[in-house]
Amino acid sequence: MKPPVARKRFGQHFLTDRGVIAAIVAAIAPAAGDHLVEIGPGDAALTAELLERAPRLTAIEIDRDLAARLRRRFGARLDLIEADVLAVDFAALAASQPMRVVGNLPYNISTPLLVRLIGCRNRVVDQHFMLQKEVVERIVAAPGGAAYGRLGVLLQAYYDCDLLFEVGPGAFTPPPRVDSAIIRMLPRCQPGEVDPDVLSEVLAAGFGQRRKMLRGTLLPWLAARGMPDVDLPGTARPEDVPVAQWVALAARLQAVRHAAAR
Repeated sequence: MKPPVARKRFGQHFLTDRGVIAAIVAAIAPAAGDHLVEIGPGDAALTAELLERAPRLTAIEIDRDLAARLRRRFGARLDLIEADVLAVDFAALAASQPMRVVGNLPYNISTPLLVRLIGCRNRVVDQHFMLQKEVVERIVAAPGGAAYGRLGVLLQAYYDCDLLFEVGPGAFTPPPRVDSAIIRMLPRCQPGEVDPDVLSEVLAAGFGQRRKMLRGTLLPWLAARGMPDVDLPGTARPEDVPVAQWVALAARLQAVRHAAAR
């Protein structure tokens, strides 16, 4: 079968390096009973390898031409959803069995998709994604560095995140202009977790002007919402605050709002 043509509007870069594909499959370690969900199977380089190890695979593909190729190649072995992944109901998809989510994510949708998946983390076993290396570095960043920011804090609040290995542009056709990396995300579902929307709101207030000290940005914002006595150094900047403290601030704001609503 003739290789497909990558479409720029979908941010397509097809993974072709057999060694990288093998390394990804080894990291995922699929088993026969797994409910695998692959986002953006493209030319099926990873899909075919996963189907060798786990007979059940759901794939989400927006490109109708690629979807047609996938149907011809795999038939009933592949449960194919032809749709924009940002419109897919993942909670419904995982209603019968928790899912393991994998994919080589287009760079233009990676952040909104990762944020959206937080909402169904209680039905996810794990997530393995190929992302732009810079994005992965932001997700796993520790406090104090330039890469530490809203996205990393938000995702680390709900997942254990690890950069597994890097992938160069030569592993793809056509090669992207940036390096990529594989990230593993393990959900940490705990009773009483803070609402992600509340945490996102606090992070937006804190990191909205990240060069400024918190005494001029976040602390007045929290005070106006019923939290005038927050124990944070006024000279601190957002990148100085660890994930646990951001979560604690959001949990307190959530509690203040619940009390006011009674």
